[in-house]
Amino acid sequence: MEASMPTGSTKIDPGQTFKVIPIMVSLLLSGFIGLFSETALNVALSDLMQVLNITPATVQWLTTGYLLTLGILVPVSGLLLQWFTTRQLFVASLLFSILGTLVAALSGSFEILMVARVLQAIGTGLLLPLMFNTILIIFPVEKRGAAMGIIGLVIMFAPAIGPTFAGLLIENLSWHWIFWLSLPFLLIALAFGILYMQNVSTITKPRFDITSILFSTLGFGGIVFGFSSAGEGEGGWGSTKVIVAMAIGIVALLLFALRQFSMKQPMINLRAFKYPMFVVGVLMVFICMMVILSSMLILPMYLQTGMSMSALTAGLILLPGGIINGALSPVMGHLFDKYGPRWLVIPGLIILAVVLWFFAGITAASTTALIIVLHSCLMIGVAMVFMPAQTNGLNQLPREFYPDGTAIMNTLQQVAGAIG
Repeated sequence: MEASMPTGSTKIDPGQTFKVIPIMVSLLLSGFIGLFSETALNVALSDLMQVLNITPATVQWLTTGYLLTLGILVPVSGLLLQWFTTRQLFVASLLFSILGTLVAALSGSFEILMVARVLQAIGTGLLLPLMFNTILIIFPVEKRGAAMGIIGLVIMFAPAIGPTFAGLLIENLSWHWIFWLSLPFLLIALAFGILYMQNVSTITKPRFDITSILFSTLGFGGIVFGFSSAGEGEGGWGSTKVIVAMAIGIVALLLFALRQFSMKQPMINLRAFKYPMFVVGVLMVFICMMVILSSMLILPMYLQTGMSMSALTAGLILLPGGIINGALSPVMGHLFDKYGPRWLVIPGLIILAVVLWFFAGITAASTTALIIVLHSCLMIGVAMVFMPAQTNGLNQLPREFYPDGTAIMNTLQQVAGAIG
């Protein structure tokens, strides 16, 4: 592990020494469980429609509401990172995740489960930007690829085993156990973080601009809501609800951008976009998140409803691709540190394009083996593009842009998820 995480402390700035391993363990454990419970629920959607007696358009809100909350909260995260310490944000994120998971485990109706998903999303919305911002601070540039690779392993391995475990739990117990299983691990992560998490960020306390927050909420919220509503099948892109939501979102985002450029201390410093490699990294991450979240949502439902498979079988079919992706993430991190992003990202994009073209031809007569191979190849392409492009983009930013860069990256990931 010496190549991926230093065994002792690391010293980046004079007078600052960070205990890397305890910090990383706290972030990785909480991130793993949060993403596990998020993606495991996708396999349970078909089951939830029957148990709760709801339609596909309604059950989709368990995903849409989650993404909508993230789309509203994550843009504010750059500001929160400069107002509150690392420990405060970490503990707050875990408390929201624990509360949301407990409410979900006890819920017996769609409405209560929806509230639980919003609480979980708040926890994730606080944790993800904090995780990436912390990595940028505690690791020097030449080791960030490996560190991001470890993060990638966790981010991809949790979704890989989520559907399989969810299938097992649904067949033998109930969907509630997806959350009961997650709860003790979140409590362990909270205890570990309270004991070992260090404050790594610089507190500058920029002014809270209510107008910027309003424009951001309407902008990102409108875009996410519009794209998600278009997929509900009630009028599609031509429905009044979608057109109004998209129009409000686009206008609010334009006003948000204009206001940020006119402020001395913007909520999100959009001047990060003047760094070309950051822009390229944002575009690559955007594409990958569309692919990842669309495949994680559509494939389980297709396998269960289109091909009449059980939740467990659907989870097992998706398992190889997820494991391959998780295993490759640290490898790609090392290759990035050694050779740079070019020889990973370009071939990865070609693989993604070819596999998506083959996926477009899938029918009910397609074999299980073909779906496993295609999904595995898709995840190989994602591993080659996602973390190398993200790390390379963030590496080009000066340190004062780290909170803004991570906020921009994570916000656009949620928008990409809704589009996907």
